[in-house]
Amino acid sequence: MAEKRTIDDIARLAGVSKATVSRVLNHKPDVDPNTRERILRIVEEQGFVPSITASGLAGGRSRLIGVLVPSFTWPFIPNIMRGIAEVIGETVYELVLYSINDSTRENDKGDVIDHILATKLTAGLLAVLPGPSAKYVVRLHKHGFPVVLIDDQELPPNVPWVGADNCTGAYEAVLHLIRLGHRRIAHIQGPMKNLCSRERYEGYCRALQEEGLTPDPDLVAEGCFTALSGRAAADKFFSLPEDRRPTAIFAGSDQMAYGVMASAEEHGLRIPRDLALVGFDDLESSAHVRPALTTVRQPFYEMGQCSIELLLSMLDKPRHSTVRTGVRAGISGSASSVGTGFHMPSTYSVVSGGVNNGNGSGPVQIQLATSLIVRSSCGASQQFSDSTTGTT
Repeated sequence: MAEKRTIDDIARLAGVSKATVSRVLNHKPDVDPNTRERILRIVEEQGFVPSITASGLAGGRSRLIGVLVPSFTWPFIPNIMRGIAEVIGETVYELVLYSINDSTRENDKGDVIDHILATKLTAGLLAVLPGPSAKYVVRLHKHGFPVVLIDDQELPPNVPWVGADNCTGAYEAVLHLIRLGHRRIAHIQGPMKNLCSRERYEGYCRALQEEGLTPDPDLVAEGCFTALSGRAAADKFFSLPEDRRPTAIFAGSDQMAYGVMASAEEHGLRIPRDLALVGFDDLESSAHVRPALTTVRQPFYEMGQCSIELLLSMLDKPRHSTVRTGVRAGISGSASSVGTGFHMPSTYSVVSGGVNNGNGSGPVQIQLATSLIVRSSCGASQQFSDSTTGTT
């Protein structure tokens, strides 16, 4: 096996100092073009791969950013990671993945967070839906470690956060069903310990009440974001007397909506002729089930982009970060609290329930807009099939 080259070897072969090689590898501008070209040619010829951790230490900080994720099998994780990776690809940073899920022992969850803090391997951390692990992430933040949460079971009181506008998304989904003529609209909640489930239920109730309809407790059931729980909830609804059964169901997730489809088939009900159905998430599979599922699209890709932009602004204040894609966002607190590099779109609103003590000193907490994706499962006319209506 060939001997591994070091930065000292590259400097010797190029006839320059190690500092000059370092400046070229770090894309610094003040290096003679001919010298830069010679160094890069030698780097390529020698197959030299610079150490990210070593170059970070030489520059006084790490070039690694940690991403803490739950199970990699969760269907929306790839889209969030794609948004993160696209932004990171334009910077000098690299990603390190950590995984903590519900099966991880409580002590081990704390150990992972302690390891991140103690080793100083990463410059900051994105935590995707940390759930029970959120308290450990908040502990990192209290120690001055740069942290951004992507969605969670609760809105953290003092930590930068990026999520989706669940309430408005649910409101628009139910309002759409009402405008299609439905009055008995059932709702399958996600676990009510989760903030997103409570917000979706709030949007469901608001749409009914604004149209003069009273939410019926018999038409509400709690699930756990799985197809099996959606199926059980639908079985409960379909067992009601015929004049009490729902004509439409708003499921708090696409997976639970898939369970409704299975239950409807068992009960001899056809969607959308006998039952209109709307989900929440817009998983890739939702366009391919039959009938294709009307659903609320969560901006997972944009959440990834926005969260890493926010974290980078905390790490590198001169960097001009933007929230891309033109989606509407709500913000609680002030961008100035995390540095001058993060800029919101020109149109945004303050998030209710977020941290805002009146003087703009709270952490940046952002809600991105959802979109209603109308397909055939809700029974809308064909002209609306596969259309998109965004929140305004």
